[in-house]
Amino acid sequence: MAAPRAAAASAKQVTRRNFAESVRELGAHLESCDYVTVAAQKTGAPTGWRRALPVDTAETVYLKAKLAAESFQPLQIAVCPFRLRDSSPSTLVAYPYNFHLFPRDELQLGMPSYSFSCQSSYLSTMANDGFDFNMCIYDGISYLSRVQESFARQKIFTTRLRPLLPSQNTSVADSVFKSRIMSRITHWRKGYAEPSKKDDDSLVGSLSRLILGGESYGSRPSMSIDVCSDHQVQLVLQAVNHISDDLVPLVVPDKAGAARAVCVIFTSSKEDKNLLLMDIHKSEEEQNLKFRGFREVIDLLSSSQKPIISYNCLNDLTMMHSKFVAPLPPNMHEFMCSLKMVFSNVVDISHLWRQIGPLRKAKNIQAALSYLQRQYFVPMEIKIPQQDVTSSVTKNEQNVLRITKLFAKLSNLLKISPECQLQSGEQCAAVEEYCNIFYPSCMVEDSDDVDFANEPDTAKTVSTDNIIFLWGFREKSAKELKSYLPGLHQVFSEDFEVKLLDRTCSALIFRNSDTAMQLLEEISLESSSLNSFFSEGLKAAGFEVYRKACRLGLWDSDLAEALEGVSSEIAASTLSECNSSPIYWNSSLMLDLKEYLEC
Repeated sequence: MAAPRAAAASAKQVTRRNFAESVRELGAHLESCDYVTVAAQKTGAPTGWRRALPVDTAETVYLKAKLAAESFQPLQIAVCPFRLRDSSPSTLVAYPYNFHLFPRDELQLGMPSYSFSCQSSYLSTMANDGFDFNMCIYDGISYLSRVQESFARQKIFTTRLRPLLPSQNTSVADSVFKSRIMSRITHWRKGYAEPSKKDDDSLVGSLSRLILGGESYGSRPSMSIDVCSDHQVQLVLQAVNHISDDLVPLVVPDKAGAARAVCVIFTSSKEDKNLLLMDIHKSEEEQNLKFRGFREVIDLLSSSQKPIISYNCLNDLTMMHSKFVAPLPPNMHEFMCSLKMVFSNVVDISHLWRQIGPLRKAKNIQAALSYLQRQYFVPMEIKIPQQDVTSSVTKNEQNVLRITKLFAKLSNLLKISPECQLQSGEQCAAVEEYCNIFYPSCMVEDSDDVDFANEPDTAKTVSTDNIIFLWGFREKSAKELKSYLPGLHQVFSEDFEVKLLDRTCSALIFRNSDTAMQLLEEISLESSSLNSFFSEGLKAAGFEVYRKACRLGLWDSDLAEALEGVSSEIAASTLSECNSSPIYWNSSLMLDLKEYLEC
């Protein structure tokens, strides 16, 4: 099936060369739009047991997402504000932007200084899709997280305007200081505002300005007033305010950030003063962009409070938090509390499509779009008033437009609207009802997957008490393992399922948790009934061992090696004390994170 029509359009390509103007345009589009779609192109994704597995709980899958966020680097982030029902229920207006990123040290402070992993298969696929690595490396937009920016501002201080605070009661010493400053500034200003005819000679004029303490701020004359406290800064600002409107004061900090002087600049006219103030504000904006970089976009999205629509949300949001906000917290609860301060409402598109019957088994965005195309009449035209016709379409902007189109179709079917009521008067659902429920999973290659609707729905909820991790089986297949185990112990005559987690370890899911506990107890006591089990080199552990391996971050090992190192440390007496958690076996992992937002 051909790619959706929307994928033929090209987003505006944004690099550091056009970043400032693009941020201004994006801010205007956010105000006029209902939702924002976000998609990221990274240098890799988790593999092996480090990816989200059906045996994972909310806690363990967060730890895996945290690992991926700290390991891989975003190279592109596509942002697409859009609005629905602009003129017709089958039309949406979108403004896609594709931001090219690279963690360049703009401020020469050693930040950001990231070491990140690159998967060769990912980079190869990106190259085949036409990814411009030169644009990314040489013109990619840098950034600092909020925490890094705070640290950077303690290292770099620039002159800046400071507001004049309401005057307070002044002491005699303050009055004397202010009077002396006013006299000095007035005498200095008079030399420029009312130049003497005797000073026509350039040498005489230069000597006169030198005696007056004249300096220069660019092409404008200035003078410096030394101060030793913020209180004295305010006294100087009051003095300047009383003297004339043609003076502009700038506070000059020292290396520690404290005010050390006030630079008073003389302007020749009202127009010249306005021009100076514009230059100062422009300089401050440029400096702020160097501090924040792409995080300017994150802050815009956050302040807009528009719902964020994405796919593979947990991995993308942990990455954004890690790179643009602060280091990731150690657990899911703290992460969700922190995320709420940035993005309060996030819609995982894969949760939304699972509200429609057979779509629960769709494995990717394209499969969901293909199914809707075949089974439902939901015409949807995407209008993109702003397009970059000079560049080819990248995979990342294809993804963001597909997510946008899929959300629009699903909103139509589920009657989701940013308003409480449709134009026809028909009641609809609020988008908040579908927010903050994530389905973390590895990205599946785009394919129509036309037969997925005929797959049996075997999803079921089981407890971690029912799970046993088994290793040492010498790379047998799941089918071979399930037929091989019953001959080793009677406990395996019970109903159980086998799932290979990587090449070294499998998960056994028992129907009865008592059966799993019995097996673990016999293994810990080295029961003679398990002699055949032990002689084959098999080993097993409960879920708490897996949970601890994830907490300790034993990611560099195969799963069997990680469990082996942890299992010896957990005594059998603690097995019954493990915290039981639900998992969604044999289904895409659903994490309802609304409970974590109550903080």
